[in-house]
Amino acid sequence: MAQHTTPHFHNTEGLARIEIGSKEFMCVGAKPPFDHPHVFLDMGADNEVVCPYCSTLYVYNADLPAGTSEPVSAIFHLEDA
Repeated sequence: MAQHTTPHFHNTEGLARIEIGSKEFMCVGAKPPFDHPHVFLDMGADNEVVCPYCSTLYVYNADLPAGTSEPVSAIFHLEDA
C-alpha cells in the first residue's frame, strides 16, 4: 500500500481549530464514509487556512513536526479509509 507523501488531516471530531506542523496538506473532512472530496490546501505565506468544504480552521504551528497535528487524532491514516 502506498504511503501519503502529503500529510492528510480530518476533522471527524468537529473541532473549531486544528494546529498542524505543515503548511501544505490535504483535508478529507471527516473519516470515510463521511469524508468530502480530498482537497489540497496550501497556506503559502499565511499561518492559517479554512477548508472550503468543511470550514475547518487549520493553523500552522512551527513547534509541531511536519505531518503532525494537535490533537494528534486529526491525522488521517490510510487504514482509516
